[in-house]
Amino acid sequence: MQKKNYSYIGIAFIILVFGIIFIPRIVDKISKGETVEKDRMNIVGKERNTKLLYLKIDDKARSVPEFLFTNQDNLEISNLDFRGKVTVMEFFFTTCPTICPVMNNNMRLLDDEFHERDDFAIGSFTIDPEKDTPKVLKEYAERYGVKSLNWHFLTGDLKKLHELSNKGFNIFTGINPEVAGGFEHQGFFALIDKNGFIRSRKDNHGNPKVYYQGTDPKEIEMLKEDIKNLLDEEQ
Repeated sequence: MQKKNYSYIGIAFIILVFGIIFIPRIVDKISKGETVEKDRMNIVGKERNTKLLYLKIDDKARSVPEFLFTNQDNLEISNLDFRGKVTVMEFFFTTCPTICPVMNNNMRLLDDEFHERDDFAIGSFTIDPEKDTPKVLKEYAERYGVKSLNWHFLTGDLKKLHELSNKGFNIFTGINPEVAGGFEHQGFFALIDKNGFIRSRKDNHGNPKVYYQGTDPKEIEMLKEDIKNLLDEEQ
């Protein structure tokens, strides 16, 4: 019985010493917010290291099709000009009275965030090339305060532009005189890696999200994180 008493006393002494030394330090860290901040940064780091998925069709990773259009500076731009750059692509038109202004205000947030990087780019394809000439696109870019030299507003043949959207990306665009502006389209942003492949995060079911809704602030924040992932990703 005496030995057991000694062991209990020893354990109690260890607990007392631990409390005296470590508990004040833990309380001090919590009061300063250091523990919470460290935990938050660890979570963010894990999220950023998550591998983004490839969009696959018939078990083959889908890449951006070949194209050649003219940008707002009257320069010919092809899909190869975006190689080596993480790119966000969209389909829009300058006279759109509905979702396009929201989309391009959000796209400008990406431009503000990443415009200083040479390995980031934006491709904005008009679906109304008859009105959206290089001159009109240049004025549009200036109106939105575009900073990046790698944000290309692209125009060209109507049929090829709509084929790129509908067949190349499976993002719907169409002519419809009955709707505001005369064109229908989905407000999606496509994320492209440096090798030209379409990439995406997982949805709640573990499948590729495919595209990001360009009018949704929460999705824009997701997109920012995923752009950073791809910029850091080894090619």
